[in-house]
Amino acid sequence: MTPRLAAAAVLLAAMPAAAEEARIAVLQGLDKVTARISTFDAPVGLAVGFGTLRIVARYCRKRPPEEPPETTAFLEIDEVPRDGPRVRLFSGWMFASSPALASLEHPIYDVWVVDCRTASTSEGATSR
Repeated sequence: MTPRLAAAAVLLAAMPAAAEEARIAVLQGLDKVTARISTFDAPVGLAVGFGTLRIVARYCRKRPPEEPPETTAFLEIDEVPRDGPRVRLFSGWMFASSPALASLEHPIYDVWVVDCRTASTSEGATSR
Protein backbone atom coordinates (compact mmCIF):
# COMPACT_ATOMS: atom_id res chain seq x y z
CA MET A 1 0.00 0.00 0.00
CA THR A 2 1.43 3.40 -0.95
CA PRO A 3 1.73 6.12 1.69
CA ARG A 4 -0.91 8.24 -0.09
CA LEU A 5 -3.38 5.37 -0.21
CA ALA A 6 -2.75 4.61 3.48
CA ALA A 7 -3.28 8.27 4.40
CA ALA A 8 -6.53 8.38 2.42
CA ALA A 9 -7.76 5.22 4.17
CA VAL A 10 -7.01 6.75 7.58
CA LEU A 11 -8.84 9.96 6.66
CA LEU A 12 -11.88 8.08 5.40
CA ALA A 13 -12.02 5.96 8.55
CA ALA A 14 -11.84 9.08 10.74
CA MET A 15 -14.65 10.90 8.93
CA PRO A 16 -18.11 10.64 10.51
CA ALA A 17 -20.60 8.57 8.55
CA ALA A 18 -23.22 10.43 6.61
CA ALA A 19 -26.73 10.51 8.00
CA GLU A 20 -29.25 8.38 6.20
CA GLU A 21 -31.92 10.39 4.40
CA ALA A 22 -35.08 8.35 4.43
CA ARG A 23 -38.16 8.33 2.22
CA ILE A 24 -40.64 7.51 4.98
CA ALA A 25 -41.19 9.14 8.36
CA VAL A 26 -42.65 6.83 10.98
CA LEU A 27 -44.96 8.85 13.22
CA GLN A 28 -47.15 8.16 16.21
CA GLY A 29 -50.29 10.02 17.03
CA LEU A 30 -52.38 10.14 20.17
CA ASP A 31 -56.10 10.78 19.98
CA LYS A 32 -56.74 12.29 23.43
CA VAL A 33 -60.49 11.66 23.22
CA THR A 34 -60.23 7.89 22.71
CA ALA A 35 -56.75 7.50 24.32
CA ARG A 36 -55.68 5.49 21.27
CA ILE A 37 -52.11 5.66 19.96
CA SER A 38 -51.64 5.00 16.25
CA THR A 39 -48.38 4.38 14.41
CA PHE A 40 -48.38 5.36 10.75
CA ASP A 41 -45.99 5.93 7.85
CA ALA A 42 -45.75 9.33 6.19
CA PRO A 43 -43.93 9.10 2.85
CA VAL A 44 -41.83 12.21 2.24
CA GLY A 45 -43.75 14.69 0.11
CA LEU A 46 -47.15 12.98 0.42
CA ALA A 47 -50.01 13.99 2.70
CA VAL A 48 -51.37 11.51 5.24
CA GLY A 49 -54.35 11.93 7.50
CA PHE A 50 -54.71 11.46 11.24
CA GLY A 51 -58.15 12.48 12.48
CA THR A 52 -58.76 15.99 11.18
CA LEU A 53 -55.03 16.54 10.69
CA ARG A 54 -53.21 16.51 7.35
CA ILE A 55 -49.51 15.73 7.80
CA VAL A 56 -46.78 16.15 5.18
CA ALA A 57 -43.25 15.02 5.95
CA ARG A 58 -40.87 17.15 3.91
CA TYR A 59 -37.62 15.56 5.12
CA CYS A 60 -36.64 12.67 7.36
CA ARG A 61 -33.12 11.86 8.52
CA LYS A 62 -31.64 9.23 10.81
CA ARG A 63 -28.08 9.23 12.11
CA PRO A 64 -25.91 6.19 11.38
CA PRO A 65 -25.53 3.58 14.14
CA GLU A 66 -21.98 4.62 15.08
CA GLU A 67 -23.14 8.14 16.10
CA PRO A 68 -25.41 9.13 19.00
CA PRO A 69 -28.95 8.14 18.03
CA GLU A 70 -31.16 10.84 16.58
CA THR A 71 -34.03 10.88 14.14
CA THR A 72 -35.29 14.20 12.81
CA ALA A 73 -38.12 15.08 10.49
CA PHE A 74 -39.43 18.31 9.03
CA LEU A 75 -43.22 18.18 9.23
CA GLU A 76 -46.06 20.40 8.11
CA ILE A 77 -49.28 19.71 10.00
CA ASP A 78 -52.59 21.31 9.05
CA GLU A 79 -56.03 20.93 10.54
CA VAL A 80 -58.71 20.42 7.92
CA PRO A 81 -62.10 20.89 9.60
CA ARG A 82 -65.23 19.83 7.75
CA ASP A 83 -66.81 23.28 7.79
CA GLY A 84 -63.87 25.64 7.54
CA PRO A 85 -60.59 26.48 5.86
CA ARG A 86 -57.37 24.57 6.43
CA VAL A 87 -55.27 25.97 9.29
CA ARG A 88 -51.49 25.44 9.64
CA LEU A 89 -50.82 24.17 13.16
CA PHE A 90 -47.16 23.21 12.92
CA SER A 91 -44.30 23.64 10.49
CA GLY A 92 -40.86 22.69 11.68
CA TRP A 93 -38.40 20.06 12.85
CA MET A 94 -39.36 17.30 15.26
CA PHE A 95 -36.78 15.20 17.08
CA ALA A 96 -37.45 11.62 18.19
CA SER A 97 -35.13 11.96 21.19
CA SER A 98 -36.85 15.14 22.47
CA PRO A 99 -40.52 15.16 21.45
CA ALA A 100 -41.35 18.06 23.78
CA LEU A 101 -38.70 20.30 22.21
CA ALA A 102 -40.84 20.98 19.13
CA SER A 103 -44.29 19.51 19.35
CA LEU A 104 -47.75 19.91 17.95
CA GLU A 105 -50.00 21.80 20.38
CA HIS A 106 -53.56 20.66 19.77
CA PRO A 107 -56.42 20.00 22.21
CA ILE A 108 -57.30 16.60 20.67
CA TYR A 109 -54.16 15.23 18.96
CA ASP A 110 -50.49 14.74 19.74
CA VAL A 111 -48.09 13.73 16.95
CA TRP A 112 -44.42 12.82 17.27
CA VAL A 113 -41.60 11.28 15.23
CA VAL A 114 -40.53 7.71 15.97
CA ASP A 115 -38.20 6.68 13.14
CA CYS A 116 -37.20 7.14 9.51
CA ARG A 117 -37.13 4.34 6.96
CA THR A 118 -36.10 3.95 3.37
CA ALA A 119 -38.99 1.57 2.60
CA SER A 120 -42.39 0.91 4.12
CA THR A 121 -42.64 -2.18 6.33
CA SER A 122 -46.26 -1.77 7.38
CA GLU A 123 -49.53 -1.89 5.52
CA GLY A 124 -51.12 1.39 6.56
CA ALA A 125 -51.73 2.56 10.11
CA THR A 126 -51.67 0.31 13.11
CA SER A 127 -53.15 0.96 16.52
CA ARG A 128 -52.40 -0.17 20.01
